[in-house]
Amino acid sequence: MSSLFDKVHSKVHALGSDVVQRVSQASGRETKHSHTHAGASCDHGLHDDYDHRYGSFAPQRTGNDTKWYVDGCDYMWAVSRALESASESIWILDWWLSPELYLRRPPSRHEAYRLDRVLHAAARRGVKVNIIVYKEVTQALTRKYLTPTLPGYLHSLLPHATDPILSGLSSLGLAATFASLEAIEAQNPLMAPPLTVCSSHTKHALEDLHPNICVFRHPDHLPDATTLQSSLISSVQNLSLTTATAAKLPGNALQAIYGMSDGMILYWAHHEKLCLIDGTIAFMGGLDLCYGRWDTNDHPIADAHPGNLDDIVFPGQDFNNARIMDFQDVNKWQDNKLDRKTSSRMGWSDISLCLRGPVVEDLRSHFVDRWNFMYDEKYQVRKDVRYSKLHLREHSFGILPSSDAAGPKPYDQQQGDPNLAYGTDYQNRGRPDNGSSPGRGRSSERHRHHWQGEEGGFRDSLLDKVSDTVHRATSQYDEHRFQQHGYSQGVVPCQIVRSCAKWSHGSATEHSIANAYISIIENSQHFIYIENQFFITATDPAQRPIQNKIGAAIVARILRAARAGQKYKVIVVMPAVPAFAGDLKDDASLGTRAIMEFQYFSINRGGHSIMESIGREGFDPTQYIRFYNLRNYDRVNSSAAMTEAEQRSGVSYEDARRQHDDVVGAGFGGLGEGTGAGGHGQSGQYQQYQQHAQEIGSREGLGDGRWDSVSECYMLGGPDIRRAPWQDGVTNEMDAFVSEELYVHSKLMIADDCVAICGSANLNDRSQLGDHDSEIAIVIEDPTPLDSRMNGQPWRATKFAATLRRQVMRKHLGLLPAENMERPTPNFEPVGVDNVYDFGSREDEAVVDPLSDGFQNFWNITARRNTQVFDRIFHPVPSDAVKNWKDYDEFYAKYFTPPVKATKDQPGVPAKYQWGHVVAEQFPPGNDGVREVKELLSTVRGTLVEMPLLFLIEEDIAKEGMGLNAFTESVYT
Repeated sequence: MSSLFDKVHSKVHALGSDVVQRVSQASGRETKHSHTHAGASCDHGLHDDYDHRYGSFAPQRTGNDTKWYVDGCDYMWAVSRALESASESIWILDWWLSPELYLRRPPSRHEAYRLDRVLHAAARRGVKVNIIVYKEVTQALTRKYLTPTLPGYLHSLLPHATDPILSGLSSLGLAATFASLEAIEAQNPLMAPPLTVCSSHTKHALEDLHPNICVFRHPDHLPDATTLQSSLISSVQNLSLTTATAAKLPGNALQAIYGMSDGMILYWAHHEKLCLIDGTIAFMGGLDLCYGRWDTNDHPIADAHPGNLDDIVFPGQDFNNARIMDFQDVNKWQDNKLDRKTSSRMGWSDISLCLRGPVVEDLRSHFVDRWNFMYDEKYQVRKDVRYSKLHLREHSFGILPSSDAAGPKPYDQQQGDPNLAYGTDYQNRGRPDNGSSPGRGRSSERHRHHWQGEEGGFRDSLLDKVSDTVHRATSQYDEHRFQQHGYSQGVVPCQIVRSCAKWSHGSATEHSIANAYISIIENSQHFIYIENQFFITATDPAQRPIQNKIGAAIVARILRAARAGQKYKVIVVMPAVPAFAGDLKDDASLGTRAIMEFQYFSINRGGHSIMESIGREGFDPTQYIRFYNLRNYDRVNSSAAMTEAEQRSGVSYEDARRQHDDVVGAGFGGLGEGTGAGGHGQSGQYQQYQQHAQEIGSREGLGDGRWDSVSECYMLGGPDIRRAPWQDGVTNEMDAFVSEELYVHSKLMIADDCVAICGSANLNDRSQLGDHDSEIAIVIEDPTPLDSRMNGQPWRATKFAATLRRQVMRKHLGLLPAENMERPTPNFEPVGVDNVYDFGSREDEAVVDPLSDGFQNFWNITARRNTQVFDRIFHPVPSDAVKNWKDYDEFYAKYFTPPVKATKDQPGVPAKYQWGHVVAEQFPPGNDGVREVKELLSTVRGTLVEMPLLFLIEEDIAKEGMGLNAFTESVYT
């Protein structure tokens, strides 16, 4: 039996090599979809024949009002304002949605603004809530799908004349083989779920609240058994291997089938972020309503509050650092083990928008089409009265002439008619087929703290009264808030663009986002600003597997300027490292290194990169395009104030903190930290700590919250870090300093301060090709003129694009004051109240002219200085000091990598320093070392740092082989 096991196991591992080619041939797609129209044409018949600009399903429409939000604090407050004013419908499309997310902070003072509570209140008012979320890959495939199918197939390969006894033994052997694979897979999955989101919890947590809430999850990644068996048999001869863990087991045939064949989806995701309120107001951009996204503009990464636990800003799973430990399967609350006394979170830099006007009609159409497609494909057969189709009347108001369908006109020639307003039919909302409301649903959620109690009775009565009062107050506030702040009647031309295909939308492939990016770059005159989570693009067809040609458009535009002797600049801000956990040298970090390698091949390596392409033509690429990252620091208040509070209360800070997080109900699925606090449970440790924490006094601001974070020190008007007091306690001050990359999640491009494109789409194949991830974005060309400068000359910019670019750059440079999360400004309001911007201030003048030598020097000097300080104190990677793996060990690993890793049998030997902490041995001992660190940190302004383009330049970062092949490449790009 063992011999049979070995032979079968060996046979399964030995099958095949080129999955992508075989699957493409089997599906009749021998010609790849070249989508960019830059030196190539799309395959005939793959697209709808839209006449609109960029090949979009939607025309350009005027008469719109637009508003930007930089970071999650402002944005989520505005979303909460709109949600509580909803009277008819709430439609949400998200990659991930966390019901327990707090839209306003700190949670202890805004308990009514947990997302599920806001949606529940709306549903009880009669608002219909329709939500679409991406259904992540959750099954490890061997156990559920290989075992029922592959043994039978392999057994069928035996000759018909096989002796019945031998045939029976073979069956037993195959059964034993796959039973052993299941046992292996239980510890080391064939394909562990690549994401730690949990859409099942989202669906059930929300639908259990009220029958007016409906949640669709999509796609279903695996076909029925018949399709599975047919597909598996046809491709089993070409098995190859994927990641370091998958390389040991036979599974990537399924990955190829479900990731790349028509109608079967494994890795492609619904990635849009969209929220529509009553069909009149839309929110969209880069921010999902989920854990890890809420943040202020100074991005504090410390969240320890020894003097008052109710000051906690990031409770439960929302305190996250994806580089240390991702959400760790968020339905397993006990695995969130980041210690707030020693660990930092990762800051989140992002941009979103709010819209009102005719363009919202196209977003409504997009949502209705997506909803009805999913209903027909998946939910109609369930005959659940909760689910029904949505209907939408088509409108034509606000449409600009489509004479520029082949591409945009220069910005100064584009004209919109401000008289084309909403139209008489604008108030016709999309409504369900069935106007009746189903019966009352059950509720499994028990709100904690001030939200304790069961469904019904006093709790329901109180909830109804609170909801009605808030709704009435909101309506009254809406009537006069425009008088206070000034109502802006929309005149802005906007156009919706998207990436979608048969699998995601039931439609032909559309990649109008990519078309818009390329066209805007080609037509730019002076300057491009790009901020994106990824930068993976091609300049040449030889740059396989990357297909999108945004990079080619950048090169062509730069070379055109260089040959004409014109000044032209491209600035790109992106993350230093993709937000995946793990030491970059570990085998488990193959995916992270693969993405980094593809990005470097797009930027400055591999023979076809943007910089190499420019350099081959005899021009210095750094004079035209540069790349930057973001990084920040903070100090955890693990001072003597924490020690005294623990001693007085007899409770450890972390035990009390965990109970606090449960009391506010911020944990996953109501489980939170698993302390039993909240609801009918006990919160004695939390209360006991709080009572005694009041006794510790100010302690120079360490006990009253003043110095719970020092992130404001690198912002405008912030205190000098050298004067920040400290008293040693749980840790000394040197060990209390922490640093982490500030994760760039924005999806923004601004050209010439005149046009902006913003949405959910990353700059990579997954977002740009159209038939991979589904995406939504908007092109905004505000006609409101703004006198500005470009390269020292007068320039007529437009208000929306220019103010957004200036606001973002000022934040990165530390030229904005740290915002107060509890003091909302007009920037916290939905569309209709203009963004506040201090035109003419000294800080504004510093960023007005993005092409001037003065600005370029200021920007680059700031980035350089900040980079040098962080390298000196924290030794972060990536870094230009690390050109090979030997450098990596010397600069980083010897300080932060455990010399002996923990196993089940032994605890291991810890690293010298915890991730993100000061390399203290590089400084004098005691107070002298702390003073030197503070002196260096006092020179940091903002969060801008250089992108290390020399990092591991002497190495093959992600070696192609068993873990990186033709299929996985398409996933990483």
